[in-house]
Amino acid sequence: MMHRRDLLQTGALVLLLGRAQIAFGANIVAVRVWPAPDYSRVTIESDATLTTRQVFVPHPPRLAVDIEGITLNPALRELVAKVRSDDPTIDGIRVGQYAQNVVRLVLDLKQAVQPQVFNLPPVAAYQHRLVLDLYPTHAIDPLEVLIAERLRSRPAASAPGVARTDPLGDLIAQSERKTAAPARPASAGLALPPEASAAAAAPTLPPTASSNPAGARSPLASQPGRTDRLIIVALDPGHGGEDPGAIGPGGTREKDVVLKLAHLLRERINATTVNGNAMRAFLTRDADFFVPLHVRVQKARRVQADLFVSLHADAFFTPRPQGASVFALSQGGASSSAARWMADKENKADLIGGLNVATRDSEVQRALLDMSTTAQIKDSLELGSAMLGEIGRVGKLHKPRVEQAAFAVLKAPDIPSVLVEAAFISNPDEEAKLNSDEYQQQLADALMRGIQRYFSKNPPLARSRTV
Repeated sequence: MMHRRDLLQTGALVLLLGRAQIAFGANIVAVRVWPAPDYSRVTIESDATLTTRQVFVPHPPRLAVDIEGITLNPALRELVAKVRSDDPTIDGIRVGQYAQNVVRLVLDLKQAVQPQVFNLPPVAAYQHRLVLDLYPTHAIDPLEVLIAERLRSRPAASAPGVARTDPLGDLIAQSERKTAAPARPASAGLALPPEASAAAAAPTLPPTASSNPAGARSPLASQPGRTDRLIIVALDPGHGGEDPGAIGPGGTREKDVVLKLAHLLRERINATTVNGNAMRAFLTRDADFFVPLHVRVQKARRVQADLFVSLHADAFFTPRPQGASVFALSQGGASSSAARWMADKENKADLIGGLNVATRDSEVQRALLDMSTTAQIKDSLELGSAMLGEIGRVGKLHKPRVEQAAFAVLKAPDIPSVLVEAAFISNPDEEAKLNSDEYQQQLADALMRGIQRYFSKNPPLARSRTV
């Protein structure tokens, strides 16, 4: 039995804590939506772990997620307005109080998906996060897209009255039409059909688009007329989405400046040829979304990239360090303590960006095994030296030689790979340079010259992707 004194003490504790602290369930801190061609992500951040149940209904495609132990609040209502019209996956979000202390989210989708719903523990600046990842069931092969872009940019057939055909472009268009979802009915309630309410969506791994197998002939290779060898450079803007990367003293985010640099470099690559063969840049991310480290490597291999260039602008403990750096992979130890620290920091990006633990356990460790070869590292060092020499013409260098460390994104065994630290964003002067259009243009020019210098001494290997 509670004594009078204990009751008074409890009442005093209630007054001290206030209503917000003793409210039932978790408090929603923020909601975010990240649209991307690869997948769309919805994040709900809270001050405690959220318990959920989810149901996926294929016709028309929609995902219902019941969040237990909370009531509808303004933060959750914000999700409705955060969906962009150009989101390739999400058509809209509905939210309502489905039952007492149960909030239901219904995500109306534009295409069939394989959903992943998982929780992330607090890390860095984030509290608990509930993540909804929506992977399209039918992913388009990125290598086919690159070849189709090349075909569209080639001059029309010289024969009069003969229209230039683009069978691969037609193939991609047909694929897009097949995956288009039927229109959603006008009835937009939160209820689901009875047969769906009992079916829980099992967690699935994201689908991967298959690239052309080694030795396979392109569907365009037998076309009459001139064929050329497509040179592909994979550009990897670091961080993205939930992971902002390093943040400068003025608030500049690493993920933003490196994405802009990647776009500038893509323009230059797409306008360049190597010994008469066209070049094409492939971006591991071309907008603000998160890409796991092992997926960045997989993407480069899927398009059979000839080079892999990861772009970063890191921070240090103090604002003093300055200058650009270029890194290659090391099979042994790092070439310096700074290189080891940098690699360790970059390799933790998955923790901040938010990787599904099921995916990490089943795929990531296997994908990030050190499969590097001596030849790959030798070529990477040559590429890095060519780039470093050109970067030194437009800005300061942090180290005069290519550094080496065990960066996860440089572990493609068959692709020369380097990581470029464009500047130290933690240095106020270098942060200002990174925000300068003039410096970004100069840096993109320097990186392009470095790529050309490398290819002048190391012609691309023969591959089967002729167009």
